[in-house]
Amino acid sequence: MLYLGPVNDAEARKYFAERNIVFNENSKCVSCKDGQDVIGLCLFELDKEKITVKYIEPTEDILLADGILRSSLHVAAERGIMNAFYTDTVSEDFLKKIGFIKNAEEKRLDIDKLFKSCCGCDQ
Repeated sequence: MLYLGPVNDAEARKYFAERNIVFNENSKCVSCKDGQDVIGLCLFELDKEKITVKYIEPTEDILLADGILRSSLHVAAERGIMNAFYTDTVSEDFLKKIGFIKNAEEKRLDIDKLFKSCCGCDQ
């Protein structure tokens, strides 16, 4: 059975460390587990104004990664945070493929896509 959702800080800290990404008080993680096996995750920072996506895996499984990204953005949207960005540690090609880039120069994600159909992929 698959479980997709936020993880506790201790688990998030572990995932950040394994991927050599700095963990801080705003660091969060959404993971997808098949039983006890982690099959995908998204690492991000969330503050009162924005969510910044730092890492997504597996980007080769478009539908899974799309769902994990949507779940992460949903965490922000539930808190009324609608400003979403990404860093250089996230594959821009992947984000383009699923249609989530709103402004590449600003590295801004289109969080409004949460309220539209899933995975506008160009497969």
